[in-house]
Amino acid sequence: MRQKLVAGNWKMHGNLVDNQALLLSLRTQLVGLRNVSCAVFPPAPYIPQAQHELTGSAIAWGAQNVSKHAKGAFTGEVAASMLLDFGCKYVLLGHSERRAIFGETDEMAAAKFMAALTSGLTPVLCVGETLDERESGCAESVIARQIDAIIEVAGVSALAKAVVAYEPVWAIGTGKTASPEQAQAIHAFIRQKIAGLDAGIAQGLMILYGGSVKAANAAELFSQPDIDGGLIGGASLVADEFIAICKAAQF
Repeated sequence: MRQKLVAGNWKMHGNLVDNQALLLSLRTQLVGLRNVSCAVFPPAPYIPQAQHELTGSAIAWGAQNVSKHAKGAFTGEVAASMLLDFGCKYVLLGHSERRAIFGETDEMAAAKFMAALTSGLTPVLCVGETLDERESGCAESVIARQIDAIIEVAGVSALAKAVVAYEPVWAIGTGKTASPEQAQAIHAFIRQKIAGLDAGIAQGLMILYGGSVKAANAAELFSQPDIDGGLIGGASLVADEFIAICKAAQF
């Protein structure tokens, strides 16, 4: 069976004092979990703090973004090699907020995917539809397009070294959550799409759910056959909530 992954996306939250308390709680309480990995994605300035507090623990850490460029005159950008210098294992790519607020396209996500992959980082590719796209019946075509952009550049084999996170945009920060059945249907669609190209990669691919996961609904979501954990937003900033979600992913 696929191991599960629970990843906490802190977004643009945190400070040194609060981060230390949160990381200490996670380090001391997330020990001995069965068949589940945990990771946190702090804002870039706090990645060194995560490295300091989590080194030697079972918890990994990653970045919320990466440049497609290896180095150069790109003010404000962060290269994959820089993230590796601070022990990052993962990097988020194609998050709905990057797409909607900062105008990142499928092609930009694909370029960043390649930069992460070739450097040795594990890309966590975020895909998902807006409410309008779901209500118009094109959710699957939107998600297929987002995945195809990666496959066209990197090939389906690249997904063997990546994670996919399905995030229904209409369920992020709204308090709404896709029902377990709705989430499972999209996860199954993603896996079946990949299986059409390579059944082995599809079977091994971790697909996370990222839409208002909380301690109260985590176990039911994670019990679905194609949901392999969660990309957690606001609840990842509350130690007891995130710990409970991680424990709910055990099997």
